[in-house]
Amino acid sequence: MAVTDGNWEFDKFDDGSTKIVGELQLKKYGMFMEDYATQLREIEDALDDSIGDSWDFTLDPIALQLLPYEQTSLLQLIKTDNKIFNKIITVLASLCSEMKALRHEAESKFFNALIFYGEGEPEKGLAEGEAQVQIGRMMPLIQELSCFVNRTNEVVKNVIQQFACLFSVVRNGPKLLDVSDVHFQVVYEHLGDLLGVLITLDEIIENQGTLKDHWTLYKRMLKSVHHDPGKFGIAAEKIRPFEKLIMKLEGQLLDGRIFQDCVEQPFDTPTVYVSKNPNLAEEFAVSVKEYLMELEARIGEPNEMDQRYKFVGLCGLYILHFQIFRVIDKKVFKSVWDMHKKIPAVHLIGNIVWFPTEFLLSKMPQVDKLLDRKAKDSVTSTRSSWLAQRQQLLTKDVQNFHTTVMAWMVEMESAMTKANLMEDLNNRCVLFIQGVLHAYNISHLVRTTMNLHVAMSKPMTKSCLLSLCRLIELLKAIEHTFHRRTMLIAESVNHITQHLSFICLNSIAVAKKRITSDKRYSERRLDVLSALVLAETALNGPGTKERFLITQLALALGTKMKTFKDDELQNLAATMKKMEVICDLREKVRQACDCSFFYWHRVILPNYLTDMFENVTDPHRIHYMFGALRDCVPRMAAVCHMATPKELTDAYDREIYDYFKENLLSPLCQAIETDLRLQIHTHLQLDDRNPFKVGMRDLSHLLRVRPIRLFDRLINIKAYVEHYLNKTFYNLTTVALHDWKTYGEMKNMAQQKYCLSLLESHLPSQTLEQGLDVLEIMRNIHVFVSRYMYNLNNQIFVERSSNNKHLNTINIRHIANSIRTHGTGIMNTTVNFTYQFLRKKFYIFSQFLYDEHIKSKLIKDWKFFRENHMQTDQKYPVERADKFNKNIKNLGLTPDGDSYLDQFRTLISQIGNAMGYIRMIRSGGLHCCSNAIRFIPDIEDIVSFEELCKEENLSSECQAAAKCWLTSLPQNSEIPKTCT
Repeated sequence: MAVTDGNWEFDKFDDGSTKIVGELQLKKYGMFMEDYATQLREIEDALDDSIGDSWDFTLDPIALQLLPYEQTSLLQLIKTDNKIFNKIITVLASLCSEMKALRHEAESKFFNALIFYGEGEPEKGLAEGEAQVQIGRMMPLIQELSCFVNRTNEVVKNVIQQFACLFSVVRNGPKLLDVSDVHFQVVYEHLGDLLGVLITLDEIIENQGTLKDHWTLYKRMLKSVHHDPGKFGIAAEKIRPFEKLIMKLEGQLLDGRIFQDCVEQPFDTPTVYVSKNPNLAEEFAVSVKEYLMELEARIGEPNEMDQRYKFVGLCGLYILHFQIFRVIDKKVFKSVWDMHKKIPAVHLIGNIVWFPTEFLLSKMPQVDKLLDRKAKDSVTSTRSSWLAQRQQLLTKDVQNFHTTVMAWMVEMESAMTKANLMEDLNNRCVLFIQGVLHAYNISHLVRTTMNLHVAMSKPMTKSCLLSLCRLIELLKAIEHTFHRRTMLIAESVNHITQHLSFICLNSIAVAKKRITSDKRYSERRLDVLSALVLAETALNGPGTKERFLITQLALALGTKMKTFKDDELQNLAATMKKMEVICDLREKVRQACDCSFFYWHRVILPNYLTDMFENVTDPHRIHYMFGALRDCVPRMAAVCHMATPKELTDAYDREIYDYFKENLLSPLCQAIETDLRLQIHTHLQLDDRNPFKVGMRDLSHLLRVRPIRLFDRLINIKAYVEHYLNKTFYNLTTVALHDWKTYGEMKNMAQQKYCLSLLESHLPSQTLEQGLDVLEIMRNIHVFVSRYMYNLNNQIFVERSSNNKHLNTINIRHIANSIRTHGTGIMNTTVNFTYQFLRKKFYIFSQFLYDEHIKSKLIKDWKFFRENHMQTDQKYPVERADKFNKNIKNLGLTPDGDSYLDQFRTLISQIGNAMGYIRMIRSGGLHCCSNAIRFIPDIEDIVSFEELCKEENLSSECQAAAKCWLTSLPQNSEIPKTCT
């Protein structure tokens, strides 16, 4: 007996089985993990943003908003120990915020409603009175626009008066800041942007001829209402004030004086002197000059963003300065004038193009003396040469931009895959800004070139058109790249903003330390220190627009008294510009990649789609083009002249889909169908299809394009082609069932060559012969007897001639089938109708024989035959017949070369055909009845059959024929299956 001990164990024996089992389990686990990872990857790909989705924020179920919003007020943000400084910065910041809000209101509400006015008009034109109805719908918006313009004028006036008080020359006035050599550049930028809004409104209304025409019709309608207000149910005392309002709105808004009225308003008041303030005049001029130098350095350069749009506001500032102080700086004017050499025009919105030279001459006629004739004439030539040069270099520009953008997209992908977001913030910041710069450069080139062609009425070559379309695709590719990496960009933006803020705070801390080290006290030094403290406080927080604005205002004063060295100041300015772009990255991308202007150039879309079909290279880029087409849809939401904005979007949707179907889908379907036919019929003698000689297009690339989103529909090119081929093959098979095998082979070829899954037709390979319908023959008896020939022996009609390879025939079975379909009641009607037709033909027959020319010749031949019938063996000589035929021909021929005898012969044939048709009707009725009898299960006697005939309402002829047939059968004999 074994002794058991707690410490005793079995000897360990390793036979390797444990290792084998473990390796097997580990291998299974590895396979499971691989399969699971594959499934997760497929789910991720299915749920990931696809290239087919255009970037429309309203379609994103979940959107990430990167732009931070300030929750505190300006009064809470602007807090220092210097109360006067606080008040001044608060006033300027409030005015800048107000101007920015007014600009946003104009861009989102008034611009789009005005520029889309008149769009969506039916092809047949507006109905009577519809123009007046549209103006009536616009009237609330026009009144709001009037209030907006009044408010803008007040804000502009307030800004100028605030500056007049700040740069006051009155010694005994209130003690304010020492602002000598201080330039609040950011305020002038906001003021210029607001003036640019007024200039844009003027340009939109000036180019809106439809609005002015409808406005005239509306005024005429008011005159009609004024003469008889009771007829329209309107109180007479309300008409006169409304007419005054209409005239006021017209003078304020529609006469092109929105901007002019703003700059010409009186800025002087009894308490504030503006026009006589030399300090303000000098400060204004210096700020305009510095602003111009800043814009000049970037307009037309690779680092340009929205500087050309700011140049519009700069011209407004320059004219405002002239209207107030009546001073023209020739040097500044020359710099402003020469800007047209860099940018011949500025695209404002939609199809509106702004020419700076024409604007300056119209708003400042005094500058006409400063320009010689050569300078004026060179404007048009410079504009034309710029456009011609762009056309020549456009293909090269497209290649350069394509390479640059592709490299940038690759860098974006590689930079975003790094695990540590803090690893290289500076490089990421530069990468984001590069994407925005690329988008702005492409956008400026496309907008200016396209709209300049229209403004100058210059035709556009096809290569230029296609190059511009490629640039639009690159724009949307940049936008899609930003959109696709939204989550990771959001994390990077926060860190980049903090990093840039940290750099600025370090610079400000050094400057603050430098100014506090100087123990000499002065009020200006105290103001500068307060400005630096305020800038530091504003930067210690999120990168909101309000904090950034306060920082800019504070640094306008804080950079004086040599608090910063030149290199430090340049670095600080560069960092601030980077932070401005990064904090507003999404808005900058949206502005740069906005292709809503393409709505007014959509006529080039058919050429683009045709080229895509003819040159099938990278068809997936079509998604970007449809993304560009959709950019104008959010702007259409502001439309007021129609009952609902959806009417305009629906009309636009139908137009774009018709273009797409006509120029791409239909040609693609026809090309694939033709190719399949040629492939199947290679045994026939066809044209040369050698791809080395005639070329070859691989249309399968178009079929692999992912579904395209067009408004509220998805266009699946492959499914559309499959539906077209299914429908075509089915319809053609029903027409010619004997071709079922050919279409089956074509379906197999479509599956092999194009991966098209076509449905089976489920049609029979042959059908019962039905032939023409009796009713159809009856309705067109004159056509039937002329197109068919009757064989009396076989009782069959054969078609005289046919355009295809078959001749139709009609026999008794066809007639019986038709009678069986409609019932025997149609027989009498058909026979009677045919007799009526024969009556007309016999009348023509008799008229022909009674004709004097015919009758005399017939009598002559009859006499000859009667006298010589014994010699001719009762036969009519051929010579006499030939002579008779020639005599008939002498009477005249038809345009087809037929004589009267030929026509008479045709008439006899038709009469014979009609009589043969009556005979076939009767035979068909008998055939129908006899076949009906053989399907009667129990026929005991003739009496029961007669009762059955009465119940079926058979005709007497059918009853008699069937009775004869039954009585002729021997007793106890089977009824034959067929009756002849």
